[in-house]
Amino acid sequence: MAREKRVVKGLVLRETDTRESDKILTVLTGEMGKISVVAKGARSRRSRVSAAAQLLVYAEMVLSESHGWQILSEASTLELFPGLRQDVLLLSLGSYLAELTDAVTYSGMETAQVLPLLLNALFALGNLGKEPRQVKAAFELRLMALTGFEPLVDACAVCGQTDPAEPMLNVVHGVLHCGGCRQQGGLSMPLSPAALAALRYILYADPKRLYAFQLEGEDLRLLEHASEAYVAAQLERGFRTLDFYKSLASALSDPGET
Repeated sequence: MAREKRVVKGLVLRETDTRESDKILTVLTGEMGKISVVAKGARSRRSRVSAAAQLLVYAEMVLSESHGWQILSEASTLELFPGLRQDVLLLSLGSYLAELTDAVTYSGMETAQVLPLLLNALFALGNLGKEPRQVKAAFELRLMALTGFEPLVDACAVCGQTDPAEPMLNVVHGVLHCGGCRQQGGLSMPLSPAALAALRYILYADPKRLYAFQLEGEDLRLLEHASEAYVAAQLERGFRTLDFYKSLASALSDPGET
């Protein structure tokens, strides 16, 4: 009996070489959540699915189930993000965004909002030329919010002030507080008023306008450091791709730039 086939659209978050010329792909879809896909012969030059079986490729995939595995039989690429692939710094950042997404999603999880978030971030980097540090911070914070790690930033968690003096984000407890309001335990990262406004915008804005804010200089540095520290504290882990992106960004930056 012929296997039932299903057509889905998905983005490859991870690719793993396996026996012979096959690959196992971790694919983020809107319909099926995050799934593991066997791409038989994907490493062969004659493979019809090799173009789609690559990291950060968005494709339409024809799948059939066998012994609990999703088998890729046909695929057509929808977006390769060429602007991303032509810039090693952007590609390394895109790889980090994919690894972070992989870390906070799981099989069976509802990912209908997560997939467009990642696709829009990659498009903003590779096609729109948005500031990479701004995209990175916005993506990190919005992804954490969508996956159950949203910080509480409406007001100081201690005194209730909606516009805290010398605002700080406690990245362990996930709350905002004034610089003068003591928090018991955890690590707090300083924010400027502009960085706090940007953080609130990121958490509550229309997803289609997530990157429609401007932040630069010290304000962007504070937001970037706070968002990165928040991810590390909440997930209690680091990321190899993030380390590579940061080392590359440091090597490519101008002398004296932080």
